[in-house]
Amino acid sequence: MSPYSIVLNSPELLCPIVGIIGLMIGSFLNVVIYRLPIILQRGWKQECQEFLELPVEKSAEIFNLALPGSHCPACNAEITALQNIPVFSYLFLKGKCAHCKTSISLRYPFIEALTGLLSVIVAYQLGGQTETLFALILTWTLIALSGIDFDHQLLPDNIVLPMLWLGLFLSLFNIFTDPVSSIMGAIAGYLFLWTIYQLFKLLTGKEGMGYGDFKLLALFGAWLGWQYLPLIILFSSLVGAIIGTSMIIFVNRDKNIPIPFGPYLAIAGWIALLWGEQLNRLYLTQTGLL
Repeated sequence: MSPYSIVLNSPELLCPIVGIIGLMIGSFLNVVIYRLPIILQRGWKQECQEFLELPVEKSAEIFNLALPGSHCPACNAEITALQNIPVFSYLFLKGKCAHCKTSISLRYPFIEALTGLLSVIVAYQLGGQTETLFALILTWTLIALSGIDFDHQLLPDNIVLPMLWLGLFLSLFNIFTDPVSSIMGAIAGYLFLWTIYQLFKLLTGKEGMGYGDFKLLALFGAWLGWQYLPLIILFSSLVGAIIGTSMIIFVNRDKNIPIPFGPYLAIAGWIALLWGEQLNRLYLTQTGLL
């Protein structure tokens, strides 16, 4: 048996390796969550200026997901590789910049640790099979989308749509679901929230959610099939109600400030990805439908 096969068939080896990879991916996701919205906003501004035939403002600074390198936003000091080890560098530096001692946001090690933990759970639950790789990719994507949506109430099309198409493509090989269920899931997922949005707007004159939420539910429909959409909708609504109410009561969050729905959909979809079959069976059994 090859070393590769030994790792795939041994949870004791697979989970730690996936966990370490997850920590490193989490460090990159911090970059995506912070930089991608800025990149998109700059691009939209430039497109508007070109459309209105205004002078286009172009920055001399290169700004993308790779450049400039990691640096302290307060003193602009470069962050070395040793200072950028996921979670451990934060603990070693006691949450402060090595140069100016400015506090570093707890979000950075939180995203890294969360990504590592969820990656281990995926590997443990699914084992060393093809589905595990794609489940990890979806997990990492959902973390990035949740972070961006929480900060900016934005679910970028350049992340959501490629992942939706990937779900449809995977269904051709019966990975997670079959093609018919995948196509029906993508259509039903989008139309369900779109219909709710239109009814809410008709009754209140307000927009209750964004189009990104429609596309995210369509993504889950494409990946998992239409059969899991009721579970995802139920769980996301329940999680959203609990967290939203808690933030208003305990954190004094203004109830007029929009609460992003994307993270709740992401949580529910991730749960359905790993335990959806068992939860669906439990629901059908309890209701006497099975």
